[in-house]
Amino acid sequence: MRLGKTAVVLGGSAAGLCTAGALAPYFDEVVVLERDELPAEAEHRRGVPQSKHPHFLLNSGRRAIGALFPGFEDDLIAAGGLHLMPSMDAAYLDGKGWSARKRSAMTMIYGSRILIERVLRDKVRELPNVVIRDGVAVSGLTTRDGEVTGVTLSDRDEHIDADFVVDAMGRGSSVSAWLVAAGWPEPEVRTLDAKVTYTSRWYGLPSPEERPPSWWWRHLVIMPTPDKGAHPDEHEFLVNFFPIEDNRVIACMGSWGLEMPRTTEAFVESARRVRAPLFAAAMDRSTPTSEVHLTRSTGNKWRRYDRLRTPPRRLAFVGDSICAFNPFYAQGISSAAGSALLLREHLSRAERLRPEFSARFLAAQRKLLNVPWSLAMARDQGYACAVGTEKAPEWRRRLLEAVSGPAFRLIVGAAREDDVVDEHFAKVFNLDESLRDMMTNPRVIAGLVRYRIRAALGRHRVPFDFDARAEPPVTDYSPKGAAQQAVAR
Repeated sequence: MRLGKTAVVLGGSAAGLCTAGALAPYFDEVVVLERDELPAEAEHRRGVPQSKHPHFLLNSGRRAIGALFPGFEDDLIAAGGLHLMPSMDAAYLDGKGWSARKRSAMTMIYGSRILIERVLRDKVRELPNVVIRDGVAVSGLTTRDGEVTGVTLSDRDEHIDADFVVDAMGRGSSVSAWLVAAGWPEPEVRTLDAKVTYTSRWYGLPSPEERPPSWWWRHLVIMPTPDKGAHPDEHEFLVNFFPIEDNRVIACMGSWGLEMPRTTEAFVESARRVRAPLFAAAMDRSTPTSEVHLTRSTGNKWRRYDRLRTPPRRLAFVGDSICAFNPFYAQGISSAAGSALLLREHLSRAERLRPEFSARFLAAQRKLLNVPWSLAMARDQGYACAVGTEKAPEWRRRLLEAVSGPAFRLIVGAAREDDVVDEHFAKVFNLDESLRDMMTNPRVIAGLVRYRIRAALGRHRVPFDFDARAEPPVTDYSPKGAAQQAVAR
């Protein structure tokens, strides 16, 4: 059922493209306006500086995008994306040493941000009633009697009348300022910036024939050290050697509140001081193909349009324009895709765009966004360097700092040995379940307690903490039944 003639999407990144797919069945025409000139291939562009860093596509995001664009995942893999099981294909260093390989409930699609967006653009261009206009900047909204009626373009004598508008312009969106100028109050903004900085460099991998026999892994992850004694700053880094398409990787180091290397020389030197020599050794065997890229714009920011007494009608917000997260937690694309799918569901139930439509969507979206937001707060509120409206009182911050690391390692350890804990942990990681729901599940609590007791008695079913300075173990520690079932599938 058509709900209007024209819908306009502000922004042509992943959030805007997903939104175009959500709107297409319900409007005669959907116009996507993007300031950048969009490349035909998978290339970087000015408006998406974070494309130079690793991007995870969480399972919730995969499902949402797949619902909006059937065949997306197959197209992404055909274009070079990698379908991997991290617990089997990643060498993971947490706690004091390497974790064991073991089959788990979680798989992921690996690929660069530029590849994800290129495949999304291709899917959007297949929709006959969607028009992507690039190289176009928007200078404002037009409104009448409490509702948005269109957009005005910069440097052009052009106005586009719209029955519905979606802001997908990201962290730097000007829409809130335009709404204030039109008479709406400024929305409440919740913030927490844990001073995360991360730096990345792209590499070409050696061919499979040239790799060492010990390179069974595709993805390398080094978590910050739990050691409270004196150690190099680099031991506090979160490190990724992240596989993407075309036999390439993104080497990435990030931290909370520490200075990060900005030059290629400093990058290589810092890599040699992280707490596992494998990271630098892997870089040495690979061929650098880029300079070092550094990002500081990583604060959590939630514009609470849902708390306006009378939100603007015929306007919605998707992606970072309403809720931006610390990129370390890989929630951005999946959260945006989830909001776009939620918007499609609300449109599908509407016989027409009633005055209360936008307010009802904002209320439903609030529940969706609260899941990733709570996860980000649970970690970032524990850092002394964090600033913002959501900065925790010092007593709570110290408590979070003291318990978050051990609690995370307890959950990870229990997930190694308990399939139910593993399943729920995977759901939380992939935004399919809230942390609160997992931690109040009686079966999960029982699994954590059982694991803690067994650990105290030294009765681990799966070994861990293999020497961090040695090669990660190749042995598959999956139970035989699970391994046989996986082979059968």
